[in-house]
Amino acid sequence: MKAKPRGFFITLEGIDGTGKSTQFRLLVKHLRSRGYCVCATREPGGTHVGEQIRRILLASRTASLAPFAELALMYAARAQHLAEVVRPALARGEVVVSDRFNDASFAYQGYGRKLGTATVRALDRVICGRTQPDLTLVLDLAPRLALGRAHGREVCRNSTRGRFEAQGMKFHERVRAGYLAIARQDPRRVRLVRADRPIAEIQAEIRALVDRFLARRHA
Repeated sequence: MKAKPRGFFITLEGIDGTGKSTQFRLLVKHLRSRGYCVCATREPGGTHVGEQIRRILLASRTASLAPFAELALMYAARAQHLAEVVRPALARGEVVVSDRFNDASFAYQGYGRKLGTATVRALDRVICGRTQPDLTLVLDLAPRLALGRAHGREVCRNSTRGRFEAQGMKFHERVRAGYLAIARQDPRRVRLVRADRPIAEIQAEIRALVDRFLARRHA
């Protein structure tokens, strides 16, 4: 019996306020309209356990959470996410699209929290192993603009800022530097997408990048 081909794993990344979640939803809709079987998911979260961990990680009342504890919780949620969602979907031959994955840990905990990439990589080898994104799109925006957008979003929702949004400019500058470093180190997988443009223009570029990637893989 012929084995089913492995699916494709696409991730969207970027600091808070880049419009990543909006672009994620539009990309999923586009791929489904083209007939792909898409598993749309997010991190932290994606599973019942992961969503419980997400509430802990993003709640402003857990501001004193130690950086190593934060990293461990991220990878605990990721381990469940991989076992319950990502790996089964890839085995079924689906296109998995995730709003954040392991690059977020390198950027937020490795760079933002100053834990270092070696520390994150040690956990990543154990938890993720060979399950890595095939294509990653990083929405890039200056932290000053991104945080302004994020603050406006919370005002509209009449909610308070989460833990990560409340970290301040220096923290988000380090996170952005982390994403830029990841893009430089792995240019074949990671594509930078300027997020200082209209939503439709950004989405057009994302669709072109993803369509090209899938066409090459299918060929």
